[in-house]
Amino acid sequence: MKAAILIPARYASTRYPGKPLVELALPDGTRKSLIRLTWDAAQKVVGDHAIHVCTDDDRIADHARGFGASVIMTPESCRNGTERCAAAVATGKIDADVIVNLQGDAPLTPPWFVEALIDAMQGGTPVATPVLRCDATTYGHFIEDRKQGRVGGTTAVFGTGGKALYFSKEVIPFVDPGKLDPDNVPVFHHVGVYAYTRDALAAYAELSEGPLERLEGLEQLRFLENGWHVACIEVDGRGRVFWELNNPGDVPRIESVIDQLD
Repeated sequence: MKAAILIPARYASTRYPGKPLVELALPDGTRKSLIRLTWDAAQKVVGDHAIHVCTDDDRIADHARGFGASVIMTPESCRNGTERCAAAVATGKIDADVIVNLQGDAPLTPPWFVEALIDAMQGGTPVATPVLRCDATTYGHFIEDRKQGRVGGTTAVFGTGGKALYFSKEVIPFVDPGKLDPDNVPVFHHVGVYAYTRDALAAYAELSEGPLERLEGLEQLRFLENGWHVACIEVDGRGRVFWELNNPGDVPRIESVIDQLD
C-alpha cells in the first residue's frame, strides 16, 4: 500500500502559540525548530513516502519551505490535525492508500512507530494509532503534570485485539500507588500519530464533533463516538524516551533526550 506522511502544524495553539517555530537546542550547540525536527523524524521512516507539511500559517509555510519541505496550505477552519490532513489530501491531490498524520509537536517519534502503523493498515484496518506502555519515568511525568494542573500526554485504554475503548488527557486507568509495579506500569501513553485509509479520513471530515471530543479536546474520539474501529498498535520504545511538546515546560524535557534522534 502506498503511504503519504502529513505533518499538520498551526501557529495559533491555545496552550503554546507559535509552537511549531520554537527552537530547541541540539547536542552540538545548534538549534532547530520543532517543525524541522518533526520533518527530520519523518525522513527516517523506511519506504518511499511523500512527506508534506500542512498548515494555514504563512510563517510556518515560509520556514518549512526554507529547509526544503513540501508544503500544502489548508484552511484556517480546520479544528484539528485530522481535519487538516483531510483538507490537505483534497487540496494537494495526494495519491496514497494510507495517510499518516505525524503531528508537528512529536519530534521524538521513532520511525518504527510509523512503520508499525503502515504495516497494520495492510489488513484493512480503517484507523490505527500507536500506544506505548509507560515506563516509571513517563508515568511520573504524567502524574506530576496532573498534580500541577498541566495537561500533559494522553493515555489510551483498549480491549481484546487492540480495539480502542477510550483516550483521555487524564491518567487512566487508575493505579493504586501502593500497588504500582515500576517495571510493569499498566498505563499506555497514546502516541499522537495516526494512519487512516482514504475513506476513513474522508468520512471523518463529514462527521460532527461529539461531546467527548469537545470535553477532552482529542480528535480521535470523533471516530469512537461514531462507531469506527480504531486499532491501538502497541509499539516498543527500544529504550528511547518518547515525549510530545505540549507546554513550554516540555522544552527542557525534550532537549535532555534529543540526542536520541540521531
